[in-house]
Amino acid sequence: MPNILVRAATEDDFEAWYPLWRGYQSFYKADIAIEVSRVTWQRFFDPTEPMFCDLVVVDGQAQGLVHSIDHRSCWTVEKSCYLQDLFVAPAQRAQGLGRRLIEHVYAQAKARGCAKVHWLTHETNTDAMKLYDRIAEKPGFVQYRKVI
Repeated sequence: MPNILVRAATEDDFEAWYPLWRGYQSFYKADIAIEVSRVTWQRFFDPTEPMFCDLVVVDGQAQGLVHSIDHRSCWTVEKSCYLQDLFVAPAQRAQGLGRRLIEHVYAQAKARGCAKVHWLTHETNTDAMKLYDRIAEKPGFVQYRKVI
């Protein structure tokens, strides 16, 4: 039985995190510059930034990541937590690691005083949506955006 641990990333985890982050980008056909990724990494460890990075580690090797961001809401007094990025290495999928990462975010967000956790996924990400449909509600909102 594998040893599985979900934990906050540490500053020493960059070399383990970055290939997973690139795998996530590849899945969504994105190519984020290394300079941007390094700033993102630094923000995870800046106490003035409400950004978090957690890893799922299997037998000592990082196999997945989740990024989340706390933010204010006009709908509640409490903060909300936006689960921005979730990725599990392809060879490790369908073993419950994604669910563990999401449940970890739920627990951490609750401990930080958040009222809810929410996220988006692409409509073609049907495998992940099977999990999401079991552990969260789909409110039916459609995203619009304009890059400025």
